[in-house]
This record gives sequence, C-alpha cells and structure tokens, in this order.
Amino acid sequence: MPPVHRRLHINLDTTSSADWGWLQHMLASLNETGRMAVVLDTGAVSRGSGNQGSNRERDIRKAFVEHDLIEAVILLPENLFYNTTAPGIILVVNRQKRHPGEILLINASQQFAKGRPKNYLTEEHIKTIANLYHNWEAREGLSAIITKDEAARNDYNLSPSRYVSVNGSEETLPLEEALVRLEEAEEERAQAEENLREVLRVLLSLGWR
Repeated sequence: MPPVHRRLHINLDTTSSADWGWLQHMLASLNETGRMAVVLDTGAVSRGSGNQGSNRERDIRKAFVEHDLIEAVILLPENLFYNTTAPGIILVVNRQKRHPGEILLINASQQFAKGRPKNYLTEEHIKTIANLYHNWEAREGLSAIITKDEAARNDYNLSPSRYVSVNGSEETLPLEEALVRLEEAEEERAQAEENLREVLRVLLSLGWR
C-alpha cells in the first residue's frame, strides 16, 4: 500500500462534532511510523452509521478505516471521569499497524471497581486490557478482531459493544449507540417496505387481484 498522506483531505462539517477534525489534526502530526491513543466519547465511533445517504462524521471514520489507520477501540467503564458519568473510548491510531487490515475491539465496560465518587481501574483491570491489546487477542466477552470488510458491512460503526457482548447478556447501551441501532432498524424497515411495494407492483402489472 502506498504511503498515507500526512493529512486526510476530507471536508469536515464544523457545525457537527469535531472529534474527527481533531483526529485529522493529530494524525497530521504523526510521522510515518507514528501511533497515538486518544480518549473520546463513545459516539465518536458510531455517530452517523445507519443513516441513509452521506454523513460527514461517518465518512471521515470510513476514510480512517479504508486507509487502515485505526488499530484498536477500547470501550471504558462508565463513571470514570469527573466531567461526566458517561463511558468513554480509547481510540488507537497507528500509521504502521502490526496487523494490517484488522481492528481490535475491546469491551472493557465491566472492568472496573466501584469507588466514591468515581469508579476506577485496578492494576488487574489495566493488565487485562493491556494484555488483550499487546497479544492481539479475541476473547469471548471481552474482545473481538474485525476486518476492514466487516467494518464496512456495519457501516463503519466501531463501537465494541456492537461486536462483543459481556457475559452473554444484554448490555445497557450508551444513548448514542442505541440511537444508531434504532436508525439502522428504521432503515431496514423502510427497505423492506420498499421491496414489498415493488413485489405488489409487479403482481398488479401481471393482472393479479
């Protein structure tokens, strides 16, 4: 694959979330073997997926995936940060990935200890997450490895909770991820209705009553 340009030239809509605008800026600061880890809100890896037509944030995320720059996404537990109770994610961008064409998704939402006023990661939790990343390991209930093609099939939704269920049970989704899935379900429903109308149109044209 030819070297990736220092900056991805994508027209970012600055009236929407600027997460991927900042990521483009930081990417431009990396050298050809550079790697970075950025803490973002969970919606950064799912907003725009499932929408009909073009969505700027999803399209920028798509460009990062297609240029094979995203190495890993780690979903963190809720109530870790002092400015919010919402969970966050760690996005790892790497210009020289160890496993080209693959993305490691770690669902660490249950890897925490209760604290007052905030939850926290113990040394054991940190070790578990680090080992999954360094060993590039898919482990049931904790992590999954997807390909660029699989990311494309899911409309570039890179939320770990989409690919990794915790303890085989239904997980309470972050609000933005739940909205993304609702939009996807609505799009599928609309497509099914359109297919049904087409079938009925053909039947009527054949004189069926």
